[in-house]
Amino acid sequence: MRLRLFILSLLFASASFSQGIDLDIYDNIHGNRNTDLDPTMNIITKTNYPIALAVPITQLIYSFVQHDEESIENAAQTIGAYLINTTFTYAFKYSINRDRPYEKYPQYKPYEYDSSPSFPSGHTSMAFTMATSLSLQYKKWYVVAPAFLYAGAVAYSRIHLGAHYPSDVIAGALIGAGSSFASYKINQWLRQKWKRKTEQNFLD
Repeated sequence: MRLRLFILSLLFASASFSQGIDLDIYDNIHGNRNTDLDPTMNIITKTNYPIALAVPITQLIYSFVQHDEESIENAAQTIGAYLINTTFTYAFKYSINRDRPYEKYPQYKPYEYDSSPSFPSGHTSMAFTMATSLSLQYKKWYVVAPAFLYAGAVAYSRIHLGAHYPSDVIAGALIGAGSSFASYKINQWLRQKWKRKTEQNFLD
């Protein structure tokens, strides 16, 4: 039921953007951008996947050094969220197969050309997967605020650089956040199941 609601909300969010509004916002951000910011936006985009990968690696290293079981569970939840996110992101990408803005409107020249379909934004979905996972795990403002600030910067950079429509990044953010929430709930369920099994074995 929750999965169906999530997919419906995703489709509603993307459908609520008419092509005209989508293009207008894209034009205002990318077409009228300050090109001096292009290198900075490109750095934000390029660091997205390395930083996302570094999160579970750091959690695993910390868990082994400090013998901290919770960090192992956090790493597992983060990796699980990435797997769910990647599955949904690419399923939507190649089933919807939306052209990139510059493919449909050749007057726009992106900072770099991408060959994959436009909807949803993979960079944005990964950034929001990471931000949501960290926020669910640590629940501290000094974790939550920077995590989502960075994810928002990644989303903005994808439009600024001309790679995506606004609806692409909105959908990516929803998929990323939803993937993390799903992984978090699955992880909680597995913890409870393992706890009950351990308690039952002890009583037996």
